[in-house]
Amino acid sequence: MEYKEFVQTVAERAGLSREEAADLTRATLETLGERLSSGEARHLAKHLPDPLPESLSAEGRSEQFGLHDFVVRVSRRTGLTERETTGGVRAVLTTLRETIPDDTFGHAMLQLPGEFLEMVESAT
Repeated sequence: MEYKEFVQTVAERAGLSREEAADLTRATLETLGERLSSGEARHLAKHLPDPLPESLSAEGRSEQFGLHDFVVRVSRRTGLTERETTGGVRAVLTTLRETIPDDTFGHAMLQLPGEFLEMVESAT
């Protein structure tokens, strides 16, 4: 999937403009980069269309936080409400699942609390 198609898919799923979806996608990947191990973030980034890998740079140690804190961090980065952000994060994660190989997505989800995968599964 190309970048424009990725962002358009997120926009449609989340009910946001393309600009909001692009910003939300960047913020979600930045936050995911803080949560995943640096090796897992690098592996995931290899499968993303340019320029998305730039947003998924994990430097240093991964932080441990749950879905609510994840949404709050993304919300602060985007200025969207937590409700909009929750739907947006769901849209980004679901689009990621459709874009990258299943094993790559599965390995990333193993590093996250189960509530992340439940969020993706509930969107399908």
